[in-house]
Amino acid sequence: MNKAQLVEAIADKMGGRQQAADAVDAVLDAIVRAVVAGDRVSVTGFGSFEKVDRPARYARNPQTGERVRVKKTSVPRFRAGQGFKDLVSGSKKLPKNDIAVKKAPKGSLSGPPATIAKAVGKKAAAKKTTGAAKKAAAKKTTAAGAAKKTTAKKTTAAAKKATPAAKKTTAAGAAKKTAAKKAPAKKATAKKAPAKKSTARKTAAKKTARSK
Repeated sequence: MNKAQLVEAIADKMGGRQQAADAVDAVLDAIVRAVVAGDRVSVTGFGSFEKVDRPARYARNPQTGERVRVKKTSVPRFRAGQGFKDLVSGSKKLPKNDIAVKKAPKGSLSGPPATIAKAVGKKAAAKKTTGAAKKAAAKKTTAAGAAKKTTAKKTTAAAKKATPAAKKTTAAGAAKKTAAKKAPAKKATAKKAPAKKSTARKTAAKKTARSK
């Protein structure tokens, strides 16, 4: 039986597949966190989970037979409870319409161990923090988008206002260039005028010489 089959097996008792999956995940997560922290998780009639430290040692490679040094490590260990052992060995019959592992006596379920309670509390707090962070990030993104739109509108309006001014500046420049082109023509005409007077003087001098 794998995890999915385990969820299906308890789905009817838990009120649905999703509720069963959440329950299995919560139980396994609490057990793992407690064992990693060094606590012993014991379920009466079922068994206990605990962390075991293994010192550094020498072992042999099964393929080559070579001696290999193994570093110090910690491993999880499960010890089956007496009720579980009796059911597996057949000394006790498996009940048909009852829970295989006997429930804990009254008063023993006053509350979970401190480590398990802390683990569950940390998990819930982490979920809340993640949700709040996502909402804050979404608000910041929306605000940034609105700011970009506002900036784009202001830039467009400024560009529109600048266009008439640019047109006026271009028109003024064109007018100045036209005036500059016309001005030298008038001066040239004024300079040519004395040439006509000198011709008239020469004509008058010729007439005077002839009369003499």
